[in-house]
Amino acid sequence: MKQKFSHSWISSRQPRKQRKYQHNAPLNILHNLLSAHLSKELRKKYSIRNIQLRKGDSIKICRGQFKKRLGKIERILLKKHKVHVSGIEHAKKSGEKSFYPIHPSNLVITELNLDDKRRVEKLNKRKLTASKEKAKGDKK
Repeated sequence: MKQKFSHSWISSRQPRKQRKYQHNAPLNILHNLLSAHLSKELRKKYSIRNIQLRKGDSIKICRGQFKKRLGKIERILLKKHKVHVSGIEHAKKSGEKSFYPIHPSNLVITELNLDDKRRVEKLNKRKLTASKEKAKGDKK
């Protein structure tokens, strides 16, 4: 049987192949694809542009009908490539409220959830490498 997903796949210009890669990707790779930009303050602090989303991160919505609203990530839907944010809901006909799924590209992270030690280590490691590269650039 032909393999659905190839780990050796690098990239393609063809949108159909990009969609196929994303659709057939395992969950660990889908999580890597689910990231959002950092706010200007966080970008300066950690010297990185974007990071993977995590439950508990505080975010600001930049596009769509809920533009300029703030909230915390309640749930991440890897297979649908969407995020549920607290306070962002729509009403059903029955009167119930349900979460409104938002694509991560429309979000900006304003505050990170630093409960996870591995995430903190990774941030510090990236910060150190960025500072070393900056120091090399200053010497030249």
